[in-house]
Amino acid sequence: MREEGMKAHTGHQTLTLTGLRFDANLGILESEKTAPQPIQVDAELSLGTQPLLPHDDDINHVLDYRKVRQIIIAECTAEHVNLLETLIGKLSHRLMQLPGVLGVRVKIAKLEIFDDCEVAIRMETGQW
Repeated sequence: MREEGMKAHTGHQTLTLTGLRFDANLGILESEKTAPQPIQVDAELSLGTQPLLPHDDDINHVLDYRKVRQIIIAECTAEHVNLLETLIGKLSHRLMQLPGVLGVRVKIAKLEIFDDCEVAIRMETGQW
């Protein structure tokens, strides 16, 4: 009975950043090696079961989405990467290291590689 009451006061929490756009040094084409190009990153971080209300209203006791945003930008702009697959793997690995993160879903899109479509890679890892 007590366990049922506890479940009613918790839920599965996911932190989501959608549509984060910035320039990154990415690609194998000569034009991609000499100039950054715009990319878009969408990220979901599974934080697992959380209380419906935090035990207090203090930013230091939750995963700060400002920090997550900064990590995404820093990881994607740290150095030139040839392959989108390499970049998304590095980013997924880094996000999985954040405290309390159980799973990561990331999509990175190259926005201007073709005139008629967006090219993207999606990666999912961890527990959902």
